[in-house]
Amino acid sequence: MTPSAHPGLPPAWAMTPAPYDEPGVQQLLLGLYDEQRSMYGFADDPADTPISRFVPPHGLFLLVQDEQGIGLGCGGWWFMDTQTAEIKRMYVRPEARAQSLGREILLRLEADAKLRGATCAQLETGVANTAALALYRAQGYTPITSYRPDRNPDVNRALRKDL
Repeated sequence: MTPSAHPGLPPAWAMTPAPYDEPGVQQLLLGLYDEQRSMYGFADDPADTPISRFVPPHGLFLLVQDEQGIGLGCGGWWFMDTQTAEIKRMYVRPEARAQSLGREILLRLEADAKLRGATCAQLETGVANTAALALYRAQGYTPITSYRPDRNPDVNRALRKDL
């Protein structure tokens, strides 16, 4: 999926599946990690996630790059159970925001998960990440009780959507 480059439109970008351990993905995940640590004082380390979780047909990881191959955003999903896809590691670099990249990544992840048999998607984000919360709510996600027992309800927000 690549928008056209026309005057007055955001720069062109391409979204492709990528291995979770690909260097461009890892660079973006480091940005996500640093941003979460600055917001909350702590964050889940992306290196703790097994690479195998994002391997089709049981998951997928996407990388968005500009025309020069610079990573702009990423996100992935994996099956939590036979029907529930968990959306993970959604991130768009600050300088690439306000171009609907997060929305496009989310839509593509949902479509792929649904194609592979998921009937619902769920995810977590932090209370301070108001842009992410607004995106997820605009895309039909509704609040649920945390599905991870170690999460702080004052910080974490869990959301779910039927696909």
